[in-house]
Amino acid sequence: MKIAIAQLNPTIGDITGNAQRILDVAKLATEAGCHLLVTTELALVGYPPRDLLIRPSFIEVAIAELQVLAAKIPPELAVLIGTVEPNPEFEKQGEKPLFNSAALIHQGKIQQFFQKRLLPTYDVFDEDRYFEGGKESKYFTLSNATSSLKVGVTICEDLWNDEEFWGRQNYSCNPMKALAEKEVDLVVNLSASPYQASKQKLRQAMLGHSAKRYSTPIIYANQVGGNDDLIFDGFSLVFNKTGELVQYLTGFETDFTVVEFDFEKRDVIASGWVKSLDKPQSSSPESEDEEIWLALVLGVRDYVRKCGFSQVVLGLSGGIDSSLVAAIAAEAVGKENVLGVLMPSPYSSEHSVKDALELAKNLGINTESLAIAEAMKAFDRVLEPVFSGTEFGVAEENIQSRIRGTLLMGISNKFGHLLLSTGNKSEMAVGYCTLYGDMNGGLAVIADVPKTRVYSICKWFNQHSNQEVIPNNILTKPASAELKPGQIDSDSLPPYEILDDILHRLVEKQESVSQIIAAGHDSEIVQQVVKLVMRAEFKRRQAPPGLKISDRAFGTGWRMPIAKISSGI
Repeated sequence: MKIAIAQLNPTIGDITGNAQRILDVAKLATEAGCHLLVTTELALVGYPPRDLLIRPSFIEVAIAELQVLAAKIPPELAVLIGTVEPNPEFEKQGEKPLFNSAALIHQGKIQQFFQKRLLPTYDVFDEDRYFEGGKESKYFTLSNATSSLKVGVTICEDLWNDEEFWGRQNYSCNPMKALAEKEVDLVVNLSASPYQASKQKLRQAMLGHSAKRYSTPIIYANQVGGNDDLIFDGFSLVFNKTGELVQYLTGFETDFTVVEFDFEKRDVIASGWVKSLDKPQSSSPESEDEEIWLALVLGVRDYVRKCGFSQVVLGLSGGIDSSLVAAIAAEAVGKENVLGVLMPSPYSSEHSVKDALELAKNLGINTESLAIAEAMKAFDRVLEPVFSGTEFGVAEENIQSRIRGTLLMGISNKFGHLLLSTGNKSEMAVGYCTLYGDMNGGLAVIADVPKTRVYSICKWFNQHSNQEVIPNNILTKPASAELKPGQIDSDSLPPYEILDDILHRLVEKQESVSQIIAAGHDSEIVQQVVKLVMRAEFKRRQAPPGLKISDRAFGTGWRMPIAKISSGI
């Protein structure tokens, strides 16, 4: 019996377009002689739909489109479609009005619904805001001329509660265990699991462990694509009942493949359709730097496309951050659709302008140069009555950044380009950025990428390109905002190797001040960094969305108060 897996890239809210994508792969599965097609979580409405789910009209359209789709899908093919399902008991029982479900379509009708049981609320997830958890783990029977197959259905988080793998139980039930007790032949999982660096290794280990533990093969279909700050990496997986990886789909791309269930072995096997596991390097990143690069390119491409833009603009300072963002943008939307704007001030070094122009030439992107010296003088004249008698300081430095931010937003408004901001995670963490200045933008491309990682990705990119696309001088010169003579970042911040380790421990590992100091960091530096992180919360709250590549980003999943005291941290 052949089973198809569709690794889809839905657009949130594009219910008609998403339905057409499902229909297209259903026809492909039928042509391949498949009996079952598995799609991804909430594939019909897009994931995560967030507060679109509280709009009755949105739910009505989804319900109607599912019925239309059921009539169009070839009747001989069974299809599991991720969608929303109304909860008829919600008012009577005081429950949530919707289920996050998989609908089984077969023979022109909706045959059955399967509800997601485990609803995550950690990090970026907020599913119990909208959904009621399913009460039981269910399966359906799929038959051909000679045999029948019991298929257990799970949705994303339902497979993330194996207490033997985690060493603890995160929820009160284990859907995988429940289905194994019902002696299903196969478990399928419709997923929308957001990307973070190296998460695929964890998924693979976890799913392989569960398949082996319960001697039950698992088909895991994961969404791909960028939606707002979240990136979905795909890498759908198929494990046999001994926990061996039978097949995986391409990462960071839509993909489709077919596996077979062998009734003699009572297990999944590769079919003639399936590509070899020996895939091109482009589909299997060889390093974490390459993996993050692919994720960021996908995130930018989809954010631009799904928000209705076709071209982007960014400031080119000749520094490493804007160089990386420019390279990502050129790959994501095409070099002809990227405009880099140089905005030198009297404090800009000659080599910074030269480096920026050399980078732009290497990438093949367009540039404009707008000197800001006259604008600085104009601001000085206007502010002179108020600033008279004071020393040049942070206010004057930030005015330069805000002039640049205004110019970039002007270009964005005039020509309809999406403005990409170029600040990294290290700067965002400690507030080494200017509100309404370099923080301006519609998307913060590397806001979850620490400075040290920025350097390593740039070095990887040059090696991958087999040429010095990012000029070596950009990689080797001291980092500087160039807002006053001789300024370098280390005047205000610890060396980035030290800063990034402290931030990793504080932000991602949730370590206390005492634990970070015990790890070998200077007490005074740790206290300074913690204070800066706490004080910068009001800036981060006003920042553009930033693409998430870590397990703790300053975005949807970061819910710190602005007005607070940092004692006890």
